[in-house]
Amino acid sequence: MGEQPCYTLINFPTDSDPHNEMQLKLDLEKGDIKKKIEALKKVISIILSGEKIPGLLMIIIRFVLPLQDHTIKKLLLIFWEIVPKTTPDGKLMQEMILVCDAYRKDLQHPNEFLRGSTLRFLCKLKEPELLEPLMPTIRACLEHRHSYVRRNAVLAIFTIYRNFEFLIPDAPELVGAFLEGEQDMSCKRNAFLMLLHADQERALAYLAERLDHVHAFGDILQLVIVELIYKVCHANPSERSRFIRTVYGLLNAPSAAVRYEAAGTLVTLSCAPAAVKAAAACYIDLIVKESDNNVKLIVVGKLSALRAASGEAGARALPDLAMDVLRVLAASDLDVRRHTLHLALELLTSRHAEELVSTLRKEAARAQLADHDDAQKYRQLLVRAMHRAALKFPEVAGAVSPALLELLGDGAELAAADVLSYLRHALHAFPDQRPQVYAKLLECISSISVGKIVRSALWLLAEFADSADSARAALDVLAAAVPAVQPGGAESEGGKKEGEKEGAKEKEVPKEKEAPARQLVTSDGAYATQSAFNLPKLPSSDSSTEGLRSALREGESFTAACACSALAKLALRVDDPAQANRALHLSASLLAYHKQNAGTKASSGLTADDVEHGATCARAAASRPPVIRDALLGASRRALAALLALPDRAAPSLLPEAEQQQERSEREARSARRVDVETGINFAALAGAAATAHHDVFELSLSKALQGRTTASEERGKLSKVTQLTGFSDPVYAEAIVAVNQYDIVLDVLVVNQTDDTLQNCTVELATLGELRLVERPAGVVLAPRDFATIRAHVKVASTENGIIFGNIVYEVSGASMDRGVVVLNDIHIDIVDYIQPAACSDADFRHMWAEFEWENKVSVNTNITDLRGYLEHLLASTNMKCLTPDKALSGQCGFMAANLYARSIFGEDALANLSIETPLHRAGAPVVGHVRIRAKTQGMALSLGDKINMMHRSLPQKQPDPIAAA
Repeated sequence: MGEQPCYTLINFPTDSDPHNEMQLKLDLEKGDIKKKIEALKKVISIILSGEKIPGLLMIIIRFVLPLQDHTIKKLLLIFWEIVPKTTPDGKLMQEMILVCDAYRKDLQHPNEFLRGSTLRFLCKLKEPELLEPLMPTIRACLEHRHSYVRRNAVLAIFTIYRNFEFLIPDAPELVGAFLEGEQDMSCKRNAFLMLLHADQERALAYLAERLDHVHAFGDILQLVIVELIYKVCHANPSERSRFIRTVYGLLNAPSAAVRYEAAGTLVTLSCAPAAVKAAAACYIDLIVKESDNNVKLIVVGKLSALRAASGEAGARALPDLAMDVLRVLAASDLDVRRHTLHLALELLTSRHAEELVSTLRKEAARAQLADHDDAQKYRQLLVRAMHRAALKFPEVAGAVSPALLELLGDGAELAAADVLSYLRHALHAFPDQRPQVYAKLLECISSISVGKIVRSALWLLAEFADSADSARAALDVLAAAVPAVQPGGAESEGGKKEGEKEGAKEKEVPKEKEAPARQLVTSDGAYATQSAFNLPKLPSSDSSTEGLRSALREGESFTAACACSALAKLALRVDDPAQANRALHLSASLLAYHKQNAGTKASSGLTADDVEHGATCARAAASRPPVIRDALLGASRRALAALLALPDRAAPSLLPEAEQQQERSEREARSARRVDVETGINFAALAGAAATAHHDVFELSLSKALQGRTTASEERGKLSKVTQLTGFSDPVYAEAIVAVNQYDIVLDVLVVNQTDDTLQNCTVELATLGELRLVERPAGVVLAPRDFATIRAHVKVASTENGIIFGNIVYEVSGASMDRGVVVLNDIHIDIVDYIQPAACSDADFRHMWAEFEWENKVSVNTNITDLRGYLEHLLASTNMKCLTPDKALSGQCGFMAANLYARSIFGEDALANLSIETPLHRAGAPVVGHVRIRAKTQGMALSLGDKINMMHRSLPQKQPDPIAAA
């Protein structure tokens, strides 16, 4: 059936009962209407599966075709579409004469539904012998009273004229006359569409007479008019001035589809800034008013493409619309907001920077009150957007910092890490705003309770305490949170500062005295005693330090070690010895507190590494050697400058995948182009730059839609996916090209007859193992001696797992004996790499997914590769994953490597991997050892990816040929 024309796709269950031909004949001949309907459905499914039932054709013509039931009529149209209508020698079957008479009767039926559905069916016929007797009846249907019949008659005439022009050579004149007198908009649309493709001059003349009334046409006709204007103006550029006013008018059409097409056509007809601005304004209006999030994403992508393609005209016209783009933030979908913020920042200029930041601040304040699922991620996006805006236009950084610090809170939000990332950048890049930002950080740090955020804030507090006053203020904040240990072991709750000399004032926190109980009279006259212990305690004056205090006392032990490091750096920055001693005393108190309370509920207990780290920092600050002083005060600032100079750390990314795609395309454009053997020659490139600029966007979009998703293997060529199925000495040789599309797998099987006999009914019988399902059984073919044929099979994919396709080839040898032969096929392993593609995510998202996913697969490294970086590159090439760890962290030779990998499947499933490998330094040439931990949401993906890594261990990496040696 794959070689026969069929326009209707029907899904039948694969576990249906086997058919009985005699029972089908009885049901079709003597059954009631219900039984005949069921039997006809079974016959259709049998024919679609590739089997032939020639004995049923006359029975259906005699006993089913005369019936007037509408369900049977619809099923018969499908049956006549798929049933073979010619004999093996190519001549039309005699029975089709009776069927053709039935077509003619249906075309003259008083019911308009039967007429219209029959006309639609005639569009699918490929036999002119069947159509020729029906042409007068089809022409007569153009004058039917019902519009459903008339518009389908136009489609039938259009299809017949395109396929068999000799049957109706006067079709353009006939449809043109019909269009002049037609009033129904759907009929006019079909007629105009036919003239557009069959006689463009006639369609243009019709449109030219009605240019002033286009706005009153229906949307379906307006869409065809836009397409005609586009094609005419590209074929003849001198016509642009004639029709561009009409396209401008269609930007205000009631239909969203017409406005979208008109905006896209306008920017292809004119490069003027006014046209670009009008089209962009139309796109923005569509995004705001359209409710479907998928449509919003499509139009936002179109707007981004317009910005990239408009060049100088867009640079002049589009920045004025940057604020209008922010209206799209009212959408509820996070992806729409992400793309919108990215586009607004791309359009932003210094004129609108302050206004944009003000809008983002209001949006952030409103987002703080939201409690939907994506509220935290949206606030994180707003923080990143303001970060990029402040770095792009430093004059607005002063307004950004207070707004971001309000979002810091207790550090539990996703946006907190991004806020500190911005503060780090702002404190380093904007020295004139450093005092204000630092003072605000001092106010906020006391309320932070999350260990990771506290550690980052402590580092900023110590690193940017440039003056003695700021260092003293930082010490005051830390002194209120660091526990001070008295000689008896009791803790001073107020963070009592001991050891201060030379007139330093000590603030003793007095003990809470028990308030006397007082008697109250209740409403019923009884006495009640109320004490201060029964009342809810009001927040004390130092309750703002509770967050930082709990993080230092009960949080992660590394947080306390970082606090000791920050205190040591502050001790080196202050000039007053008393203040330096105060910092050292606070560090010692923190270490002593954790030592005394180790193992209790009041303290997390420091690890040996953290104790050593804190003690080393305290000793270094006390002895003040020049090397340590330079390392703590100067080297860290230089390391920060080098980190922020990296392109990927300059600003947070809103769309990491889009930016990486842009970098990849630029890198590929710079690199030398490699042409594969089977790459076709692009003859259009020989026509020059002027000719290549005019391409049909309608045809281009259609070809892209039909092309589907292109994988890396398809870009390398189809020859890379050829799988040999049989041996070279087998009677039938077979090989297959496996093409993995979005949700299905297409097998193009080449079958070659290597014998001198004619093979009849040569069939490829396939079966699947795993989450795969064969859509239909491939039809049998007849192979002449030494002949070959191509058989196509479709397999549906249900999930991202490894699958196996197996089977055999069955054939019959023509002759007296009719021997039946079987050739067993090699298994086709469907690789999980075909389903997954490299993707990027932030470190915070990676950690969140790592903690959330429950399926883990730990694979031990067993390879002969001796180089750590070589193993990583081989792993990335084999699994199609992306390394999230930057190259800077992977450089050098220390004998150990740890890296995070990430990929996403075409079904939207995430796959995480953590690589931890090493090579023994004392053994030269020793292979890499270690393990790879895989985490995924589904068990199948984790196991399949682990199997792929195990297979990768058995295959050595392919070395790239040296171009110099090859030359």
